[in-house]
Amino acid sequence: MAGKKYDKYFLQDSEWKKFKFVMGPIIQRMDSKTIDGSNFYFIHWVLPHDEPRMKIGHPSHIHSEAELLMHIGTNPDDPDDLGAEVELYVGPELERHVITQTTVVFIPPNFIHGPWNPIKTTRPWIFIEVNQGLRHTEKFFPQLLTKEHRAQLDWNFWHDDAMSEGYHNMVKPEGWKFEGQGH
Repeated sequence: MAGKKYDKYFLQDSEWKKFKFVMGPIIQRMDSKTIDGSNFYFIHWVLPHDEPRMKIGHPSHIHSEAELLMHIGTNPDDPDDLGAEVELYVGPELERHVITQTTVVFIPPNFIHGPWNPIKTTRPWIFIEVNQGLRHTEKFFPQLLTKEHRAQLDWNFWHDDAMSEGYHNMVKPEGWKFEGQGH
């Protein structure tokens, strides 16, 4: 039996669900390659943990377009309680913020942010990243991190990705191996 006309807009059984993600199950990762005209979205669960799952977190970076970072609590009795403690550093001076409530963070284009790191999670919660462009863009600023922190990151995973024209690629740290696109 043939599918319905608009089935392509109902995303289930994503290939990304098979990916073993450090934070928890991936609900969906999509962009204009998934559905023509779609912005970039990354939606996943963050499962309980007592210690950070990443040593440093998602390192300092910018995007060509604005970004929304949604931290959504799942406690039906108190939806504002995230059930977690998430560190997010913003600006070139890396101003530290700790997120413990359901929160949406607006990141303007070209605004330095990160590291982002869930430090502790006592109850599962949902994270949604929206880049307001047709594909994911990212330029890292490893020079903002301490030498010790840079040494703890796997730079084969964290790399510049599809930035608009006029952006220079980051100086590749020692040990750099990755030359592809996307993460």
